[in-house]
Amino acid sequence: MNKLIYVVRHCKAEGQEPEAPLTEQGKQQANQLAAFFHKRPDRIISSPFIRAKQSIDPLATRWGIVIETDQRLAERVLSTEDLPDWFEKLRITFEDLELTYSGGESSNEATQRIVSVIEELDENTSTILATHGNLLSLLLMSIDPNYGFEDWKNLTNPDVFELKLVDGKATVRRIWEM
Repeated sequence: MNKLIYVVRHCKAEGQEPEAPLTEQGKQQANQLAAFFHKRPDRIISSPFIRAKQSIDPLATRWGIVIETDQRLAERVLSTEDLPDWFEKLRITFEDLELTYSGGESSNEATQRIVSVIEELDENTSTILATHGNLLSLLLMSIDPNYGFEDWKNLTNPDVFELKLVDGKATVRRIWEM
């Protein structure tokens, strides 16, 4: 089994809501992302959130690829209630993977969502997945248990990781350096 997956964290956005568009800087970053990828992927799959789709749209346009949307790539819901101390609550979920806040999903539940997308990808293909920081971090932690909250804090908008699955073994590396 061989799969090449580029996991992209969206560009700078105006907010966290699903409808939040990219900022002007984010739009420039989306154009930089399009220029960053030199080889045409087989597929592009995005979170349904506007900021994720807008981040990958210039690349899809450049290569003439229709962006597929997958709800499983949406950002993790920490809670449906307002959490003034959300930062600390999020940190704890990197340690207690089963912890669930009101209306939210655990780290393990969110991880399973993105892993299920990857498992369903065809062999011998290259795919770009456009998603969000928390979900991306949980995916990386599922591959490398040393990855954690501090690494999440160091993600950039955008960010790109290359995930290779070869004969059941996963390797990941950060490739975005702009």
